[in-house]
Amino acid sequence: MGNYVITVARGFGSKGREIALMLANELDIPCYDHQILKMASDYSGISEQLFSEVDEKLRAKRIRGLLTRVPASALLTPHDKEFTSDDNLFNIQAEIIRSQAETESCVVVGKCADYILKERKNVISIYVDAPRAWCTKTVMNRLKVDEAEANRLIHRIDKYRSDYYNYYTGGLDWTNMNHYDFVINTGRVEKAECIEMLKTIVKHRFYMQENHQ
Repeated sequence: MGNYVITVARGFGSKGREIALMLANELDIPCYDHQILKMASDYSGISEQLFSEVDEKLRAKRIRGLLTRVPASALLTPHDKEFTSDDNLFNIQAEIIRSQAETESCVVVGKCADYILKERKNVISIYVDAPRAWCTKTVMNRLKVDEAEANRLIHRIDKYRSDYYNYYTGGLDWTNMNHYDFVINTGRVEKAECIEMLKTIVKHRFYMQENHQ
């Protein structure tokens, strides 16, 4: 079986990141989330802090009236005045994600990875979410906050992710299930069951693909 990539988009509080990590561990492949920021920093020489500032969110200047513009995919040189612009930071991360997809099997969390890799046949894209009340309880337990603060965090972070996806995909809706191969409701399916289902899907998809070439 050749190398493959599993992309995981997730609503805040859905435990999507936990599922991504568990799945990667079960499949014995790396899981890339914040590691992409360091890799992009090492690749470009740009401070990791700058990548962190725009990690799955847009700075205010981008939100105002720019959400339908598709950024250029070409990487800029350090001499260009836009080298550290939000668009170029995204393009550098996208280049890292494409490079990993070429060379190894892995799980990639967030960062529009499903869109960046949409033309590749060795990719399975997954969206993980759960009912709001379930996510609220998860955030309350994990962060030790009250219900009001949990709801505020969910609204804010999911808004960040939605705007980011909308901008960098040229206007697509992050929560549109048609963008993904599989959708998981963690309010109804236990984590362990999710992992077993996904392992079966991965092995079936890529084993069958390889044997029909």
